[in-house]
Amino acid sequence: MSSKNVVVAGATGVVGQQMLRTLEDRNFPIASIKLLASARSVGKKLTFKGEELPVELLDENAFNGMDIALFSAGGGTSKTFAPHAANAGCVVVDNSSAWRMDPEVPLVVPEVNPGDIKLHKGIIANPNCSTIQMVVVLKPLHDAATIKRVVVSTYQAVSGAGSAALNEMTAQFKSVLAGEEPKCNVFPVPIAFNCLPQIPHANAFGENGYSSEEMKMVNETKKIMGDNSIMVTATTVRVPVHTGHSESVNVETVKKLSADEARALLAAAPGIIVQDDPANDVFPHALDCAGKYDTFVGRIREDVSHPSALDMWIVSDNLLKGAALNAVQIAELL
Repeated sequence: MSSKNVVVAGATGVVGQQMLRTLEDRNFPIASIKLLASARSVGKKLTFKGEELPVELLDENAFNGMDIALFSAGGGTSKTFAPHAANAGCVVVDNSSAWRMDPEVPLVVPEVNPGDIKLHKGIIANPNCSTIQMVVVLKPLHDAATIKRVVVSTYQAVSGAGSAALNEMTAQFKSVLAGEEPKCNVFPVPIAFNCLPQIPHANAFGENGYSSEEMKMVNETKKIMGDNSIMVTATTVRVPVHTGHSESVNVETVKKLSADEARALLAAAPGIIVQDDPANDVFPHALDCAGKYDTFVGRIREDVSHPSALDMWIVSDNLLKGAALNAVQIAELL
């Protein structure tokens, strides 16, 4: 790969900092790097490859002469500034939901639909974190047996809601253990020792009763897999875990797959590690998967209620494969 001039927009956020670490860890070929954020973060310094770099202002002129911009600055910011970057000849890989369902913008998971990158017109969308880890596992099963329907319930880590949410969870744990009433600022009710079937935690639900997070999984799965006939239903839940999203997934296929056949297909697929030996307590845990690049799958079994369906448990680091790593992998393909 030739060296590129790279921008990280939203560099001071949780995902932005993971993007920097991932670029460094994967030795992405960088000629120069520019860190951008809002006015309140200008002047802060972040470390990249042992060097302290200043955070600069994200504005419409920040992309001149740059090649690739990794955005993790929120949907509104992306809608405003991604077109300026694209017009300057800088290809945007955007981690927000702003462009995901735009028919002119490819929605890419490199293990699933890398060819769609070629269709970009200056902007490429990074999918929702929960969608990414699921479709990585669905792809080899779909290729082998054609998926008809997916039923997914998520157990999503608090890091997906940002650093303020993590701080709130920590404070709530301390309050509860001290016998005090926990305070809520980020979440509507305590997340400590609780589960919240409400993602996002404000204005979550549409007229159909599904949250926007759930509909992201429904619609993004079809777009990434390139098959609108796949039926998807989702229930998304925030749980008091620091990092690592877990998912219970039921997959109905046209052709029956045995559990052993599914394990073999998944073990041979890129980006997946099968951990599936329940007799010896071997299956994926969020705690073990945090900080790792792969998507982990276990508890693979044939659905006793359906002749051609499988149940499985999928876990991945929502800040890495669910966000920063997937974006950097797209940049590598570019």
